[in-house]
Amino acid sequence: MATPVRMSTRHRVSWHRAAARSAAVTTGPQGATRYGTTTSTRTRASRPMAGATVVRDTATHGGRRHRRLSPLALAVSLVLGIIYGAYAASIARDGGPATNGQLALALISGAVLLALLVGLLLVQHSLPREPRAAAWGALTGAAVGFLVCLSGHSVFSSSGLGLIIAAGVTATVYYALYAREP
Repeated sequence: MATPVRMSTRHRVSWHRAAARSAAVTTGPQGATRYGTTTSTRTRASRPMAGATVVRDTATHGGRRHRRLSPLALAVSLVLGIIYGAYAASIARDGGPATNGQLALALISGAVLLALLVGLLLVQHSLPREPRAAAWGALTGAAVGFLVCLSGHSVFSSSGLGLIIAAGVTATVYYALYAREP
């Protein structure tokens, strides 16, 4: 009797996709077939979660895989960019009348956050655990530090708060990734 194979979701999904491309059943690491099962029963931890894929592979062109975001991930990123830009403009406004410069600040800061979120969502699955957690921490810390700097605090206090937030997010994301992967 073979022992069950614990594979990460990324590898399990690639085995399922490979099974759809070829009709032959071949065995992979530790006796796992391309269909993701072994001779023993599958456990709950080895089942893929429904809707867990944020980034989907699309057709290959010239040997390169192209990834695209799910509509939900793109919508959440867009809403976060709009909220961030509006909040940055409201901090800069400080109760006074709205100006064109504040509108430009809202548009630019929201667009930059949106671009960074989408870029990180597209490349995060190719990163190992530690750099992925550090990237999410750096993005969050920089965003919070920028908002604190807009509120009139010194550069040192906004940088310090950004670093504290970045360290906390990095540790949290690392723990979440470590707990999910075998």
